[in-house]
Amino acid sequence: MDLKLFDYRYPKELIAQHPLPEREASRLMVLDRRQQSWEHRRFVDLLEYFKAGDVLVLNDSKVFPARLYGIDRKERRFEVLLLSQKSPFQWTCLASPMKPIKEGVSLNFDGKITGHLVREGDGALIVFEPHPNLEEVLDQIGLPPLPPYIQRSYNGEGDAEDRERYQTIYAEKRGSAAAPTAGFHFSQKILEGLTSMGVKIIYVTLHISRDTFLPVRVATIEDHRMHGESFEVSEETARVINEAKREGRRLTAVGTTTARALESAYSPKTEGVEPLQKMTSLFIKPGDAFKVVDRLLTNFHQPQSTLLMMVSALAGREFILEAYQEAICQKYRLFSYGDCMLIV
Repeated sequence: MDLKLFDYRYPKELIAQHPLPEREASRLMVLDRRQQSWEHRRFVDLLEYFKAGDVLVLNDSKVFPARLYGIDRKERRFEVLLLSQKSPFQWTCLASPMKPIKEGVSLNFDGKITGHLVREGDGALIVFEPHPNLEEVLDQIGLPPLPPYIQRSYNGEGDAEDRERYQTIYAEKRGSAAAPTAGFHFSQKILEGLTSMGVKIIYVTLHISRDTFLPVRVATIEDHRMHGESFEVSEETARVINEAKREGRRLTAVGTTTARALESAYSPKTEGVEPLQKMTSLFIKPGDAFKVVDRLLTNFHQPQSTLLMMVSALAGREFILEAYQEAICQKYRLFSYGDCMLIV
């Protein structure tokens, strides 16, 4: 399919630059993919779309302060986004600018640690000099890995807010270089309300890396290459899901990362979800069938992104783009700190 088929235009002022004061204050657009219809609600109305026996699956990955700024010997400023840890002092990363990294470059980070950048494929590898408390220092000097469309000066503005709100309230397992943003809307009150009405809440872990947020740079989407992200599905989560599917109970995934983990764990041999821990390079696009996920709660996604392609696979590309235009007309807040939709 042509990448241009997943393009759309939006006013830049609709990009949410800050979270709302209350997590559950977001708007909720509910899409019925069978009736090809939608309605406009609030996130606090979410419980109306669940019933006893439903299963809700969340991604409990925790974002770490992965964005660093360093200075080389020529006083040039580099931005480094840590992705995954290869050894105690080595990380795969994305760096900007990339051109000087061809022969390697040494960076000083706030006078506290030193790292050496080298090219690795289409990304980079940073090797930190040994430090007894490297993770602690990285947490101190690192910044929340906000996407580039959220503007921050980081002269103190927004830092405390982002450290709290660019994270779900149920985040537990450290490892993501971007947040599973569909979960931002959940408050403890909403989760308790769902549990009290008989909804089973379970968790998977998918550590978000560049597969989730890097743009597609090929004209034909089938040519896009995924790099791989680590995920885990526990025995208990697999058991609950397989039992629910056998009994015909609905399963709702919160976020594209949750959906990707679940679909990656599906086994055609057993026709169920298997407990496992591995890497996934699964790219869900129109034409691909969902084997596990019945419904999806997700934020609005950028044009031509793999995430937009995934929701198009679930609900249909034309219907999704029509819904996006409706959301834009209704001035929904877009992207990471924005509003959300429930696809049923």
